[in-house]
Amino acid sequence: MTLFSGHRLLWLRIKNFFIPERLFLLSFAAIILAGTFLLHQPFAVHGAPLSLTDSFFTATSATCVTGLIVVDTATKFTFAGQVILLVLIQMGGLGIMTFSVAFITLFAGRLSLGSRDMLEATFSQMPMRGMRKLLRTIFAATLLTELVGAVLLTLRFAMDMPWARAVWFGVFHAVSAFCNAGFALFSDSLIAYQGDVLVIMVISLLIIAGGLGFIVVFELQHTPRPLRFKKLSLHSRVVLSASLLLIAFGFVTMMLFEWGNSLNHLPWPKKILEAFFQSVTTRTAGFNSVNLGMLSNGTLFFMLILMFIGASPSSTGGGIKTTTFATILSFARARFKNREHTQMMNRTIPESAVSRAVTIAIFSSLVVILFTTLLLFTELSGHSHQESRGLFLEILFEATSAFGTVGLSMGITSHLSEAGRILITLLMFVGRLGPLTLALAISKKHSVKYQLAKEDLLIG
Repeated sequence: MTLFSGHRLLWLRIKNFFIPERLFLLSFAAIILAGTFLLHQPFAVHGAPLSLTDSFFTATSATCVTGLIVVDTATKFTFAGQVILLVLIQMGGLGIMTFSVAFITLFAGRLSLGSRDMLEATFSQMPMRGMRKLLRTIFAATLLTELVGAVLLTLRFAMDMPWARAVWFGVFHAVSAFCNAGFALFSDSLIAYQGDVLVIMVISLLIIAGGLGFIVVFELQHTPRPLRFKKLSLHSRVVLSASLLLIAFGFVTMMLFEWGNSLNHLPWPKKILEAFFQSVTTRTAGFNSVNLGMLSNGTLFFMLILMFIGASPSSTGGGIKTTTFATILSFARARFKNREHTQMMNRTIPESAVSRAVTIAIFSSLVVILFTTLLLFTELSGHSHQESRGLFLEILFEATSAFGTVGLSMGITSHLSEAGRILITLLMFVGRLGPLTLALAISKKHSVKYQLAKEDLLIG
């Protein structure tokens, strides 16, 4: 073997190792480690520096746009620390790969095949035409939406604080809301603005816009006018329909269980506003304008379902995604009606897509179950049920929130043990990347060229 062929073989091995899924994983890991280092510095916080575990937890929560916190963002972090958080949120929301490919395109003038593969991996392995156009749309839509949100929030916050502070608060919360991060510069999240129409509606609309996914936004922007629902692709129609139905489902649930409970002290218009907001933010954003500890068990149970489903593919949110949920429902309906193919909106869904949806749902369920079990061991080992009554729901809620990159908590995050914080950190990372993407990144791709003998199995 010549020296040249040896170098070529090494290059091929390196190239085969850095598949898009692994690059996606490594990019998030790199930005998290950088964020951990910066947040660990004295200039980032008031008082004693954060421990490495807490710095790692916070950097992961920001990069994975989750919003779970072990220290109060409003009081612990300096302005420099808050800026670091904001950069992590923005890069994590859009995806570091998106930024990387954008810079490559800017300097190279065109997209290479490898860059196209990276983008397709970032946007849920969905092949797209016009990637440069998609990149322009992503950045333009993001900046414009966040700018409008920041201006509206600044005008409202300026009524309660100096203008300079109001501008910063407006920018921070607009970016945090659009990226579905849930970080707030108020110690009580948005409880102080409970019933405030401007703040609640602006944050809600930013969350919805960020949770729809860039592919849907791209298609809505480039669909010929007048916009007709039937002109959109099946993906966009499913995302829009599922998002609307889930928001309505959460709203009705909140109204039924909380009308005479946590919302009892509010007039009926504000009850409607708060029920709508909590339904929107539960799926992936993590802001709260009501005390979660005051919610009924029925509400918390349905919030678990919404957090597990999460946002839509190629969005800033987590969870198993709206399209996965819709595909599984359509698959179940087809089997109940004894139909061979899965159909949705007068279209047949490919078996590969159905298989992927089922696999994601099973993987995700197993991940939540596994981490919940580990947290029960690290946090409640040696305690009886009577001694730890209610904590099971709080731990399951915390694990589901971390996996769905939601950020809602019943108040146990800061009380977790060192091992518990590390587990939640890993779960946020898995939830942001997706269990299937993570599995593909750490496994070797190979095709099986044989089939084992068949034998029937009794089911049910």
